[in-house]
Amino acid sequence: MDRGLLKPPFFIQMIFGILGGIGAAPENLMFMKQTADKLFGDAYRWSVLGAGRHQMPLITQAAMMGGNVRVGLEDSLYIGAGKLARSNAEQESKIRRILEELGLEIATPADAREILALKGGDQMGF
Repeated sequence: MDRGLLKPPFFIQMIFGILGGIGAAPENLMFMKQTADKLFGDAYRWSVLGAGRHQMPLITQAAMMGGNVRVGLEDSLYIGAGKLARSNAEQESKIRRILEELGLEIATPADAREILALKGGDQMGF
């Protein structure tokens, strides 16, 4: 960044609760966010992946702190304590309900593509 090789805003995916990584604890999320703030100021966007049983609580905290969230069966097989999720869509619906109940706005697919500077499938040329 200092040499101009990368241009902000950066996208940081914070990953918690995987073997060999930082634990999925609320204080660790606070620490990682504070560290990113010190390093990048407001020149970044961020998202949280909480592995396993920590998925919903940790991403809910991240959303309440202004971050973006990620869910999916690749991160957690469960929808609740001891209950396997049937699909990614079931997990997406659950976090959407939680965040909307907290008064947070959910990005549309078009919004997400704009935030992440991605093309839509209709612009991929295949």
